[in-house]
Amino acid sequence: MTTDLRKRRFKLRKKLPKFRRQESWKYAKLSESWRRPKGLDNKMRKDIKGVPPRVKVGYRTPRDIRGLHPSGLRPLIVSDVEQLERLKGQDLIVVISSRVGRRTKRAMTDKAKSLGLRIANPFREEVFE
Repeated sequence: MTTDLRKRRFKLRKKLPKFRRQESWKYAKLSESWRRPKGLDNKMRKDIKGVPPRVKVGYRTPRDIRGLHPSGLRPLIVSDVEQLERLKGQDLIVVISSRVGRRTKRAMTDKAKSLGLRIANPFREEVFE
């Protein structure tokens, strides 16, 4: 089922327009990151034809796809080994909390591999060198 959800999400994402800040293409000092258009005579705010699209609720992803990891599984943040043991056999992807230290992260990665759980951010030696 997760592959169907992934396909559906990527299909919907292709249709999604690139929301750009108004006149960011005109001025180098303005970044492209979205800002709500304000102003009395603002063409973008008035939704005038020929102006780039605005962010609206209609572009939101369906509820069953929302919040999924790119693998198609639901992510769950875990901060210790005991929490990992409770997750055995569940269909989700584990995200190790950023507050976890190096030693604990290594132990959690080893434990998750032994339990057969998938980890989104496993411990890697080269990162800590």
